[in-house]
Amino acid sequence: MGISIYEDTKIYICLPSTKITGGIELLHQLTYHLRTELNIESYLYYPFEGPEPYHDVYKNYNNIFIHEIEDSEKNILIYPEIYWIKPIMSKFKKIRKVLWWLSVDNFIIYKILFSKRNFFIYRLMNKIGHIVLNKQIFDIKEIMYQKFNYDSNEFVKIIKHDSFVKLADYHMVQSFYAKDILEKSNIKKPIYYLSDYLNKDFLKIKTDLSQKQNIVAYNPKKGYSFTKKIIKAAPDIEFIPIINMTRDEVIKTLQKAKVYIDFGNHPGKDRIPREAAILRCCVITGKRGSARYYEDVPIPEAYKFEDQVEYIPNVINKIKDCFENFEKRCCDFDYYRRVINEEPDKFVSNLKQIFK
Repeated sequence: MGISIYEDTKIYICLPSTKITGGIELLHQLTYHLRTELNIESYLYYPFEGPEPYHDVYKNYNNIFIHEIEDSEKNILIYPEIYWIKPIMSKFKKIRKVLWWLSVDNFIIYKILFSKRNFFIYRLMNKIGHIVLNKQIFDIKEIMYQKFNYDSNEFVKIIKHDSFVKLADYHMVQSFYAKDILEKSNIKKPIYYLSDYLNKDFLKIKTDLSQKQNIVAYNPKKGYSFTKKIIKAAPDIEFIPIINMTRDEVIKTLQKAKVYIDFGNHPGKDRIPREAAILRCCVITGKRGSARYYEDVPIPEAYKFEDQVEYIPNVINKIKDCFENFEKRCCDFDYYRRVINEEPDKFVSNLKQIFK
């Protein structure tokens, strides 16, 4: 059973940031499809003063921004799990609220890091480090994950009793990882699966396999504490960080790399692993977050490794195997690519099932 839509229903999608990110684009995509595919009057709700954060990269969606909401039982407000927008969401009493879990981990991180005093010293030292040395001293997220030993039971406890979570009348999840944690949290409200998709223009990009090189691409913002150990253990392999690059530079880097590795936290279904696969990279991941779930990252298990020191030789051997047998190993990701290519249609299909 879906969420009821009336003839005069309006849907508002809260846009909480001016940044250019995959999550922000997804909110634009949702607004666009609600309006064009379901013919529902839909708007991006920007709850702050000032000009609308309408970046050129999103102009093709032709979405409309508003600063006010009609607080009616017939209307719907959809918002991501960003905890600091709780006061904004709390002021609406009648409208039906839908909490869309784009990232379980970021919600948990905010709750733990900024509500527990035992991380105060780490945050203070990082602040001093940024001022004096212009760098981060501690990887607080990594410390947090080690402290909780990647225990989703701790996540479940936090979500189960949280007042922000209880504000929602419905929940949507972008990943099976999020769905699993919400179900374990004994959420009483309906939970609907609505993932995302890569931009259709991106899916049309062609990659010349003859231009591939023995290069490993990685994102230093994702799981770098483990990745740098791999780099140190494999001085004969060329690793290229995806950082300070334009969009075109990222694409060209992935088009020439044979392997993309990602030992990050995978707080939702991350985009770069999917982009790497479409650009004909072999994809190697850890087993944190959504990477643990085949439904979210459907690659062969042989390409997933625990991010522990004893597995580093296995990771390096897998990278070299991909280099030496690239054409064959590249085919191991054909199913993953097929799933990615089907995501735009699946998104619209799921949307029609949710909003009746």
